[in-house]
Amino acid sequence: MVSEYSDTIAWLYSLEAARGMDFKLERVQLALAALGNPHRQYPCVHIAGTNGKGSVAAMVHAMLRAAGRCAALYTSPHLIRFTERIRIGDDDIGESEVVELTREIRTAATIRGIELTFFEFVTVLAFSAFAQHRVDSAVIEVGLGGRLDATNVIDPEVSVITTIGHDHEQYLGSTLESIAAEKGGIIKPGRPVVFGRLPAGAAVVLQRIAAERNAPVVEAQRVIQVNGISPLQFEGLGWAIGDVRLALRGRYQVENATTALATAALVRDRLRITPAAARAGLLSVRWPGRLDVVATSPLTLVDGAHNEAGIATLISELPAIVGPRPIHLLFAVMRDKRWRPMVAQLAPLVKSATITTVLPPRGEDPEPVAAAFRGYCPVEIVPDAATALASLRRRAAPGSAVLVTGSLFLVGEVLTALPRGDAGDGMCAQP
Repeated sequence: MVSEYSDTIAWLYSLEAARGMDFKLERVQLALAALGNPHRQYPCVHIAGTNGKGSVAAMVHAMLRAAGRCAALYTSPHLIRFTERIRIGDDDIGESEVVELTREIRTAATIRGIELTFFEFVTVLAFSAFAQHRVDSAVIEVGLGGRLDATNVIDPEVSVITTIGHDHEQYLGSTLESIAAEKGGIIKPGRPVVFGRLPAGAAVVLQRIAAERNAPVVEAQRVIQVNGISPLQFEGLGWAIGDVRLALRGRYQVENATTALATAALVRDRLRITPAAARAGLLSVRWPGRLDVVATSPLTLVDGAHNEAGIATLISELPAIVGPRPIHLLFAVMRDKRWRPMVAQLAPLVKSATITTVLPPRGEDPEPVAAAFRGYCPVEIVPDAATALASLRRRAAPGSAVLVTGSLFLVGEVLTALPRGDAGDGMCAQP
């Protein structure tokens, strides 16, 4: 089965190489119809946004689990293992299931002449797995954008848009308004939508889309009041939840928690989420690779920030985590990112920068990135990320800090080099 799984994963990735990104919903709809429309067999929460959507998805999923629900979670990309993308309960999908479902979907698609892209195929696989496990709810994170994202075939109980910022501009447009219009595509007629903290221009666009579709709008930061530091108190939408402690590090996670609580409040009756479950979920949620201290001496922090807004948020959190320690940076970034503003923010703050490569050919050539850091700090290029990390940690003094950021793919490689146990509670019991 190990060989079968490896072959299956290799075949799935071959779709990305062969077909790239091609945004249409028709292929996914046809494939799902051929499989009996598994995505219609459970209520869903649909979450989009430039930053924060993964954290909010993980929080909502954790609340559902704490409420005793057999809840599924679909996110992307993965950090270490492909199976992380598809979670049933608190466990990743099994490798044997990936093999079997890939075979089934591939057969159904081939017979009908449906040529799915990588992300489309994996989305169909996730929806099919959720149906097979008879989950009673699913939290679905958008892959890219929203309007034409493969996940946008669902009819969710509630849609969520966490933030709007500059990212994936070659697909979504160069203005916040155009990006908001694409992400606003997940707003469904008559279904409520939760907004996180949004720039004014983006908010106008999303409010207009919601009004056109008669979708009730809940602005999380306005309707839920937050008091305290730790523990926190949240009040609004008929909830008063005190003694809340967040498992995820960073002040920005308070805003994500507010968005997640507003989302949970809108589905609490249908999915039976209690204040106690919401509190327990926020305390137990796991979302690795975000402000994640993975080692000490030297302190090593990894963060998946991969756009200008994400780097700004990371920088605002650094003093509380690294203190006065000098920072040695390990950095890699994807070609499709506006990485020069990211470098401009980071370079003045670090004592040295090591530039590496990740996910070629999609990863940016390290030479121009290194050139952008020169003038601020000493720079070196180490092409292999694991080698770069090991070298950097050997050379860094015990009283310094190593920061790894720029790409979730880089974070994944680092977490692979620094493995840590992370056991879950297990999959939902089968009926």
